[in-house]
Amino acid sequence: MAKALVLAGGGVAGIAWLLGAIEALANHGVALADADLIVGTSAGSVAGTQLATDQLAAAVAMQERADTAEIAVNVDLQQFTKLAELSRGTTDELEIRRRLGAYALTASSVSEAARRVVVAARLPVQAWPTRALKITAVDAHTGELVVFDRASSVELVDAVAASCAVPGVWPPVTIGAHRYCDGGTRSFTNADLARGCDRVAILVPVAMNELLDQRLARERAELGDARTFVLAVDAESAAAIGPNPLDPARRKPALDAGRRQGSAAARELAAFWA
Repeated sequence: MAKALVLAGGGVAGIAWLLGAIEALANHGVALADADLIVGTSAGSVAGTQLATDQLAAAVAMQERADTAEIAVNVDLQQFTKLAELSRGTTDELEIRRRLGAYALTASSVSEAARRVVVAARLPVQAWPTRALKITAVDAHTGELVVFDRASSVELVDAVAASCAVPGVWPPVTIGAHRYCDGGTRSFTNADLARGCDRVAILVPVAMNELLDQRLARERAELGDARTFVLAVDAESAAAIGPNPLDPARRKPALDAGRRQGSAAARELAAFWA
């Protein structure tokens, strides 16, 4: 029976929360690293790559260090309002993603080169793993979902950087003749990419809301008869992460919050994952 691990988006604090939860689960005998497939979106693409390349311990240690290559950025209500405005007048998800891509292509941000240095520093191993790893991104021009894997002939750092390129915050990533932005513009989870697996564990480093619930429900329906288990940020973890999940200073509190939730969910998830 094939098992999939889906790791959702949630900023730099979300990376830490995911790693904390995965570490705690491993300490309780729940080896999510045994997944036959890992699907990573945005923050999940980082944590998924670290797990798939057997770098969990090193990745966790990074979250506990005060020094960091991360670039601090403020994400305020005005910016979220701007992104929400881009969806006005249409319910067409592809059109909304095209608008987000157009916004990302014109927004002011750090250079692609500077951003790539940050993403590379997150990955102790920068070669694609042999195990199945899918990293999501969205074509900034067409709005189409793109899934990078070992067969894509794309450098792993570039694939992860593309998946993490939040519109209006980080620059779209140039790969060949295309530019790509955050896979989370299509879905925070992209859990439907685990189609064909029998069991799917979904870790979401953000607090669920009605919109996310509805999207995830559709994706779980697309998984057919597969059993699913969802572990999402609770109120205590949301408070630890704070209002700006892109703040590197929130990594350690988020890591500890993930550890707490992973430990609390270990018994139930162990029965599911076994």
